[in-house]
Amino acid sequence: MLAGKIALITGATSGIGMATARLFAERGATLLLSGRNADAGSALASELGADFFAADVAAPGAAGMLIDWAVRCHGRLDVLVNNAGILFQGDSQDCTDAQWDAVLAVNVTAVFRLSRAAVPVMAAQGGGAIVNVASDWGLVGAQKAVAYGTSKGAIVQLTRSMAADHARQGIRVNAVCPGDTDTPMLRVLAGAEQEARLREMAEAIPLGRIGQPRDAAAAIAFLASDDASFITGAMLPVDGGNSAV
Repeated sequence: MLAGKIALITGATSGIGMATARLFAERGATLLLSGRNADAGSALASELGADFFAADVAAPGAAGMLIDWAVRCHGRLDVLVNNAGILFQGDSQDCTDAQWDAVLAVNVTAVFRLSRAAVPVMAAQGGGAIVNVASDWGLVGAQKAVAYGTSKGAIVQLTRSMAADHARQGIRVNAVCPGDTDTPMLRVLAGAEQEARLREMAEAIPLGRIGQPRDAAAAIAFLASDDASFITGAMLPVDGGNSAV
């Protein structure tokens, strides 16, 4: 159950983040949403009766600012969903220093800083839940996405480390690991022959279809809820069986 919980979701203006916001709202959470697209964020916040703060999570001071905003709004923070992420295509020979630095800044450093800032708030109130959005490419090798795959592998280890460090403070830290999911990011990856490429991806997945954003959102909602009260340090693949084979 999420009723009565105060939840901050980053990267909430599209894809998995938007689906998560809608599902959390359905299940009674009070929402604080963040993203870079101010127009989309404001529209979603209006739809869901939520608060929105336009922010680049990688900007200096952004993490502390977002957690402080959450506490100012509601006096507590029960759930942090670290969903914001970016991807550049390319292997080690294609990936520039600037691309590498940008991916690690958004996908890893911002997640660490947000989680670090949330821990004292959650510890003082007796606990909370942090859910990180990693990837099945954090569990297996990523082809043509070296920076992204590395960043998601780092999130897997960050999740385990913080789960171990903060369990006695009542703070649970888990991650979902989505596979191919029908988001704007995946459609950019699919390229010019988008629909044909998506069909090829679906055929390669054991369950025979591309994931939908709500598939990942449901896993996030479970890990954030009291139904997962004895789960911490877990990596939950939501990939149609990809990482199993």
